[in-house]
Amino acid sequence: MMINIRSRLAKLRSDEKALLLRKSPSQFLKANRIKELFIILSDYDFIEAKINHPELGVKALIEDYELIDDIDLSHPDYSQQTIQSLKLIQGALRLSTHILSQDPNQLAGQLSGRLLEFDTPDIQRLLQQIPETETTCLRSLTATLTPPTGLLLSTLSGHGDSVNAVAVTPDDTKVI
Repeated sequence: MMINIRSRLAKLRSDEKALLLRKSPSQFLKANRIKELFIILSDYDFIEAKINHPELGVKALIEDYELIDDIDLSHPDYSQQTIQSLKLIQGALRLSTHILSQDPNQLAGQLSGRLLEFDTPDIQRLLQQIPETETTCLRSLTATLTPPTGLLLSTLSGHGDSVNAVAVTPDDTKVI
């Protein structure tokens, strides 16, 4: 089953678009439509639209990938390889957050630069969708950025001096 996210989003008003982008992943999980959840989380158009939406952004997208932790392992559509691919995509997005928050147009370069070395079908399908995008971008031909398999999870930005200590707010939204 293919979902053409780009054409579906193009037909919607802004408020409908926000609702679809915000709710689709959790609705697919609640409806036990795991295959559709896997498809949209590895669909470049969905990723790009959610990052570019002014009410959502990269943080909301990264949270969507947390839903895969709630999938029943006995579900007939459960695939360990797909789960691993989605975790890699989530990791690449997390590593790119400080860049994508400033310039969402860097999405193609960030994903290709971090994921090209992974030869799973889901990641290769995602990377093959990049040339079809309407956004002009520089795209890596080799994996040149830190991959999502290392020790680095994310980059803190916005500070002027060295960081000596950090604390997370109780609602997990800010690092101080």
